[in-house]
Amino acid sequence: MSDVKASLRQSAFAARQRAFDLRHQSGAVTRATAHLLALIGPAHGLTVAGYMPMRSEMDPLPAMTALHGQGARICVPVIAGRGQPLDFRAWTPEAPMIDGPFGARIPESGDWLTPDILIVPLVAFDPTCNRLGYGGGFYDRTLARLAATRPVRALGLAFAAQRLPAIPTEPTDVALDAIVTEDGILRP
Repeated sequence: MSDVKASLRQSAFAARQRAFDLRHQSGAVTRATAHLLALIGPAHGLTVAGYMPMRSEMDPLPAMTALHGQGARICVPVIAGRGQPLDFRAWTPEAPMIDGPFGARIPESGDWLTPDILIVPLVAFDPTCNRLGYGGGFYDRTLARLAATRPVRALGLAFAAQRLPAIPTEPTDVALDAIVTEDGILRP
């Protein structure tokens, strides 16, 4: 299974990079942000986890900034260690950031929060909202931990070009509640 997923990752990274290179010409981030905000709905009082975009990931910062302006508490993932679920630290558009593990930027300080909604990065997705990530299992462990204690919504954010016909799954893989792209919202 890991060989199949590794092969899918390689082709998906290439598709994502091509979409990323065209993002400003096509207005992809602006359209995806509008779809994401519509899906989340009224944000006042919610705690929403975004992420600091790396490489060619779809940029969630416009949505995070808008949600913050609507009264949501925003947080971003912090990697505690290999094989561990993610923790989430409060983020604002003005938060001082430092380098974290695996090259992700994280807030220098701030409250630890538990999100109601997670905006999740991905390498690829399929029509049933299965997600292909980087292979570390961080989001799968995190979603399983959160779902064991309370309802949580996991919303993938991607370019439409990252869609694959099918992604093989393992028992530890957690499907997302929806995928948001510049073309709209996909629900399983």
